Amino acid sequence: MITIASLVILLPFLAAAAGLLGSRFPRRLRGVTPPGTGDGLTPRADAPGTDAPGADVSKIAASEVDAGTDANRRAAWIAVVPTAVSAALAIWLAYATWAATGGIGVEPSAPAGPEAQGAIDGVAATFTVMETGSVPITVGLLVDGLAASIAVLVAVVALAVQIYSVGYMRDDRRYPSYSSFISLFTSAMLLVVYAADLMVLYVGWEIMGLCSYLLVGHWWEDRANSRAAIKAFLVTRIGDVGFLFGIFVLGTAAGSFRIADVIAGVPEMSSGTLIAATMLLLAGVAGKSAQVPLHVWLPDAMAGPTPISALIHAATMVAAGIFVVARLYPVFLGARPTLDVLAVLAAVGMLGAALAALAQDDLKRVLAYSTISQLAYMAGALAAGSRSAATFHLITHGAFKALLFLCAGAVIHAVGSNLMSTMGGLRKELPVTFAAMTIGFAALMGLPPASGFFSKDEVLVAIEHSLSSGSLTSAAALLLYGCALATVAVTGAYATRAWLRTFFGQRAPRPEAGSGAGSAPGAPHAVHGTAHTAVHEAPATMRWPILVLAVPALLLGFARAGDVHWDAAALSLAVALLGAGAVYAVWRSDPLTDPARLLGPFRNPCEQAFHVDSVYTRLFVRPVLLLADLVVRTDGRVVDGAVRGSGRATLSLAGLVRLVQNGNVQLYVTGLLAGVLLIAAGAVIFR
Repeated sequence: MITIASLVILLPFLAAAAGLLGSRFPRRLRGVTPPGTGDGLTPRADAPGTDAPGADVSKIAASEVDAGTDANRRAAWIAVVPTAVSAALAIWLAYATWAATGGIGVEPSAPAGPEAQGAIDGVAATFTVMETGSVPITVGLLVDGLAASIAVLVAVVALAVQIYSVGYMRDDRRYPSYSSFISLFTSAMLLVVYAADLMVLYVGWEIMGLCSYLLVGHWWEDRANSRAAIKAFLVTRIGDVGFLFGIFVLGTAAGSFRIADVIAGVPEMSSGTLIAATMLLLAGVAGKSAQVPLHVWLPDAMAGPTPISALIHAATMVAAGIFVVARLYPVFLGARPTLDVLAVLAAVGMLGAALAALAQDDLKRVLAYSTISQLAYMAGALAAGSRSAATFHLITHGAFKALLFLCAGAVIHAVGSNLMSTMGGLRKELPVTFAAMTIGFAALMGLPPASGFFSKDEVLVAIEHSLSSGSLTSAAALLLYGCALATVAVTGAYATRAWLRTFFGQRAPRPEAGSGAGSAPGAPHAVHGTAHTAVHEAPATMRWPILVLAVPALLLGFARAGDVHWDAAALSLAVALLGAGAVYAVWRSDPLTDPARLLGPFRNPCEQAFHVDSVYTRLFVRPVLLLADLVVRTDGRVVDGAVRGSGRATLSLAGLVRLVQNGNVQLYVTGLLAGVLLIAAGAVIFR
């Protein structure tokens, strides 16, 4: 099993290396220039090789275009084939693991406690031991039910994204590097999933952060995209500092960085050590999984291509934080105050992000805030004491959220804009996308028989049980349960709003270029379509991944159908339909206006995500910029001034010396004679 797991990780890594090296030959691979400010497939208007005014298409040689096409085709094969083999091996490994354990990879609900959940029960192997003089670092892999299940999710979604990108990015000259970074991203997440050592896990954790920066800023020519990539990188790095120190605390306390040894050493660790370690780890989890207060990077990460949004927000980067808590769950169960903090953050995040999603006009930002909200559901389940419910919802969410993002990409590809105000009436023109996105929204809302109905039921049951089980303080449990139910209603509302505004009503005209609509950082326009082009379904390479992902989004929940708690499920369904019904009633009264008007005076705060970015700008960004300006001024006036002053002093002293060394021989002889006379006089006087 370990050999197969190694291949699952290694194949995408080799694909990344081959893609990055192979994209350099032949050297002149200009092809068609990259898109500029959006998700579309057509080049920027000001880029060479476009039909825009001033572009000189005749300057592009046909051989260069062919070379670019060949490079993209070669890069597609290099990226897709190894990822497909890796996905097949991950599925086989999961099947073998489930057959050996008699389960489906995530254990059924059980009482909270270190002895009940989170114990390592799988196949592990250590390849190398690096002696550091204190705590040894083992390099090894672990295959158990949790790892096998999440690995299937990662590999399948990554394969779908790679195939989808062949059509979506077909005209992008940087597609070879793009597909290579996706492969490296996939390999890094698989390393996190299969890691048997915390230091190995951290390596994959950081590589994902680098790939996220490179992929979000893929269209770096637009300053907004570049700034969004930098923001994502810096915010997640803030959390990663705490995460690294948390690893050090656990490794030092357990005497080993092996995950099994750390978990086995939990009973011997003091409560202070466990609380300190888990609080530090929670900082990294909040950064990677975009939880309050480090959630602000995720909406702006929409600046990247839509397939990247599907990959980051469904199965890889944002799932990593939840996975780490699930992997180290006995450690967190030993630190009850940390679970209370996690519950409060989850409660605030799930409801706040859902309200923000209800007010957005950008379809991708709706899904981004939805991701923050759904990840908070998983965090809430973990805080409530159920790793099973959290991991099950993580898997189903990965399927239906990836489906929703890819469907959003198909819609954007067709209409040429991210904004729902420019959409409408697309159900007849995009029937496949409409059907698939309907399944995705049904799963998001928790409507039967979609997978989200079953997984969200388990999350709500776990949170409800925390009211009486004592795993959380009564105040934290009550806040979490109240926010969870309210979020169910708001989720039904924003999902219904997005569904109606995208596929029903009448299509609104698209705003003119340069109008500024939707030009905020992280909310770029797609520029593929125009107001005069016919709307049509995406090409086959984009449709097939959508159809494949629609199957687990619809049917995956039946794997746990026997665990449904019908009373809680009925309550959740009723609350979701209440939110959906309210939005439908408002929309039905006037289909041409935005149903978000039901928020009334709270619409603007919700649309601005409660101005958290503005608060952070004033509290952190501006002081840091002022400090940086002070440092620059100090460097320029004090440090550089001292250097320049020493130079001027040297020049002045040299000027004095130059008065003597002026090249006048008579002056030199006079000085020599004067010196001789002085010496002679001194000798006579002091004799």
